[in-house]
Amino acid sequence: MDRQTMQADIVCVGFGPASAGFLTTLAPLLSEVNEDGTPKYQSKAIPGCPLQVLCYERADDIGFGVSGIVTKARAIKASFPGQNLTELIPNAVEVKKESVAYLFDTGKASRRTAGTKFVDAVFKVGRVVMPKGPHAAELPWIPPFLRKEHGLVTSMGNLLSWAGANLMGTGAVQIWPGTPVSEPLFDGDRVKGVRLVDQGVTKDGTPEEATYMPGMDIEAVLTVVADGPIGPVGQALSRKYGMPAGHHVHDWAVGMKAVVQLPDSCKLEPGTVIHTLGYPEPEIFGFMYVYPDRTASLGIFVPSWLDSPVRTSYRYLQHWMRHPYIWQHIKGGMLRSWGAKSLQEAGVTGEPYLCGDGYARIGEGSGTTNVLTNSGVDEAWRSGVLLAEGVIELIKAGKDFTQANLEAAYVDRRRADWLGKELEAAKKARNGFNKGFFLGMLGTGLTGITGGLININAKSCPPYARIKPLKKYYRDTLEEFKLEEIITVAAREQQALHDRIMDALGWETIPYDGNLLMSHQDALLKGGKVQAADGYADHVRFRDPAICKTCTERTCIEICSGQAITPGEHDTPDFDREKCIHCGACIWSCSRQNPADPEDANIAFNAGAGGLHSSEN
Repeated sequence: MDRQTMQADIVCVGFGPASAGFLTTLAPLLSEVNEDGTPKYQSKAIPGCPLQVLCYERADDIGFGVSGIVTKARAIKASFPGQNLTELIPNAVEVKKESVAYLFDTGKASRRTAGTKFVDAVFKVGRVVMPKGPHAAELPWIPPFLRKEHGLVTSMGNLLSWAGANLMGTGAVQIWPGTPVSEPLFDGDRVKGVRLVDQGVTKDGTPEEATYMPGMDIEAVLTVVADGPIGPVGQALSRKYGMPAGHHVHDWAVGMKAVVQLPDSCKLEPGTVIHTLGYPEPEIFGFMYVYPDRTASLGIFVPSWLDSPVRTSYRYLQHWMRHPYIWQHIKGGMLRSWGAKSLQEAGVTGEPYLCGDGYARIGEGSGTTNVLTNSGVDEAWRSGVLLAEGVIELIKAGKDFTQANLEAAYVDRRRADWLGKELEAAKKARNGFNKGFFLGMLGTGLTGITGGLININAKSCPPYARIKPLKKYYRDTLEEFKLEEIITVAAREQQALHDRIMDALGWETIPYDGNLLMSHQDALLKGGKVQAADGYADHVRFRDPAICKTCTERTCIEICSGQAITPGEHDTPDFDREKCIHCGACIWSCSRQNPADPEDANIAFNAGAGGLHSSEN
């Protein structure tokens, strides 16, 4: 088929903190001119013009990013010296008060192993001298590696809208939202650009005769890959080039969040940051960040090492919100928006090859998450800055973007920077969680206190290898006939299992009030909308439906953040992209592996349009 081709100098895939840092650092170079007014650094794609730099973003708006953020903001602040970011970034505020609370199980339905019960007991005894909260104990001292004082509380949407507006205002960079990229373009082992998604196709990708428009090929001398941990371009590069020896991405989490209008009774000041652990399941961490104007971003992280096949992020979020320690602050409030995003929790262990001929990788998909400090936004931004500094160096020297040149200008710079050093020190901080909550907490503490010198080593494995069959997992807590009945009814009514199983285990029935607490279906209509334009192929595919027929755990259905994956009529899941918010949790929660790749699952997550549309996030 004939495809249109456009030439550029640099093309970026994904507009997030990493590409924002990259473009912010690069933009001043693009605007430099000679004494006669001609561009100092001219485009090879369009001679006589400045360097042509394009950035393509899948989401329909650069402000639709889903995340509440607390960050030290060292790299972000360094990009804007002498400026007060809390006065520039909408809804941003300086971190003023930070606390870490251990939440006790109030409903007696949470899964508590022997190790967890020991941790419970330690905190209950320590509560005598610790600051107290309703059914919680606050740490009297926060380890330095966790503290974010003098940092920023903001949101991904506000940060990227502000950064993007600044960049577009320079006239040196073009950012194209609503333009998903399907794959990289290869010339042998060299990356020569990207291909945009085909339009005018059916859900299975078949071209429609009257409306088919092949995706354009964007050729560039440098492709900057910043499409996150589940981005199709990053995935394609990892499949082609593999991973460095000993590197893998086995550890994940889905962050499920809500934006809440706080009630008048709430006394928390803007800049308050609360971290929680211990409830609703021991492995689930929570957060609450308070913004100006009586709003807050709050949520939980459901990790891959939560072995439960019934890993429902939405209902777990509501149980966390209902815990007395959190409920005291939000009771009477109103849900303004919600969202979810997959997080790469392998850190530098999940670092792919950072560059090659014609390409470089930055951001979360390049392994910038610091798994010790629980931070990633500032680190992603810093990776973009470091690449931009290397690119500027190469442009000024008139050198090509070869693997050798990018290794010297970018990778070596990243290794020597505080970013590389801190990521390496944090490398094994989470390993203990592969052996349980107690060893996970102990390992994180040891890594933090010793600066990475002492760790708990525990082998990690792909999520599908650690998810237990339903009957085995619930053998000691649910009678087999009761579980069989739940499975049968859920299949007949084409519903997920988690509500019935959690009810049977004794979890509280959520008292929906229509304002703050509401059904998952009602939340889909609240604070924004989920939609996908016609003419695109479905981005979630089940590689081998026959394998799906053998699955009893159906973890892709249970964890789906938007109820986009549901039980189908023929024992295979159905996918409704009109509900998909592109969190990507399904691909790492699949309990059946891809026969063609032992590191992959039976679900493919490709490029796609649409998602959650909300300016509140």
